[in-house]
Amino acid sequence: MRKSKQHEFSVVVERDEDGYYVASVPALPGCHTQARSLDKLLERIKEAIALCLEMEETEPTTTEFVGVQRVTV
Repeated sequence: MRKSKQHEFSVVVERDEDGYYVASVPALPGCHTQARSLDKLLERIKEAIALCLEMEETEPTTTEFVGVQRVTV
């Protein structure tokens, strides 16, 4: 049995106005999910990433997480 290549992704986690945690993966446009708890969110984003990788015909973009800046306008 051949083991598939593992990927590591930065995941952005936020909380919306209704209290849901929302996760998105910048390297995989359109790859996001939400949940009431962080544990469930982690489980769901792993599933979402796996599905996005199955659908991708090319390798995900390689990015390096640098940080978050809050900007007031």
